[in-house]
Amino acid sequence: MTLWETLLRPDKEERENSDRRVVGDAANILQVGEFQLLQLAYRDWHGEEMPTRMVDQLFDSYMIDGVAPPWGRHYAREILRQESLGELDGQHRGYHRYDSEYSAKTGLDAYSICFALGLAAIMVFGGIAISNFEADAGTSMFPPYLSDSELAPRSDI
Repeated sequence: MTLWETLLRPDKEERENSDRRVVGDAANILQVGEFQLLQLAYRDWHGEEMPTRMVDQLFDSYMIDGVAPPWGRHYAREILRQESLGELDGQHRGYHRYDSEYSAKTGLDAYSICFALGLAAIMVFGGIAISNFEADAGTSMFPPYLSDSELAPRSDI
């Protein structure tokens, strides 16, 4: 496939390789990478983590050659089936076990809201208090804002 063909039809390889498309669709549903989905599939199928010696071999066969292993296709089809039935919780921690920065999104609780409101109140009232202590009494409420000390006559004699 040439560069020009890739620019015109970037999804050509995925259309031609239906197994890779199934794995890609399942990975998109779970919001994980395709290789992470294959790691999850291996763990589900074999009941253990993928051996390190197999990682390079699987990466080459899938990412370069486009060949998805049978247990990967089975796992991807199962994800798609669960999604179509509405039984899939894509945010479940088990699907994101290989994500280093994954954290489940939690709703706001009363403590967080009270903390944020208290912090905002401290900032507002603290700003008002500091400005009252620092500002001199003004001569007028209209500009220019001059204080009595600035308008007092100065004697240089």
